[in-house]
Amino acid sequence: MEESMIQDLMKQALELQDVDVCTYSPLVLAYIGDAVYELLIRTKVINHGSMQVNKMHKKSASLVKAETQANLIKVLSEELTEEEMAVYKRGRNAKAVTTAKHATMIDYRMATGFEALMGYLYLTDRYERLLGLVHDGLEKIGEL
Repeated sequence: MEESMIQDLMKQALELQDVDVCTYSPLVLAYIGDAVYELLIRTKVINHGSMQVNKMHKKSASLVKAETQANLIKVLSEELTEEEMAVYKRGRNAKAVTTAKHATMIDYRMATGFEALMGYLYLTDRYERLLGLVHDGLEKIGEL
């Protein structure tokens, strides 16, 4: 199924309104980006075959934690367009109410920027670019 058909089906099934993504705060972009990235990682983890759910959770958690996301954006930064870098920086610099529980504040902020970028690409229907960046990042950190 081609991308535009999937987009149309989603918009119709969920009765989605057209919204200018630029009106969303960077934390809203990070909110949806976190879910999109986690779904991609869980899909990758289950593709390795059936295993105990606890083992799948541990593998997924290691790839979605702030430290790993910070490492991903570090290795991807040179591949980003100016627009993508601006979205990342907006997310990184956003003042979040929550604080990092198991990460340094630097990693947490970088991860928030990474998630904002993932959310932006998802909401602007740039799935191929989103998947390409995730693939390249995971490959560069040795997770593919």
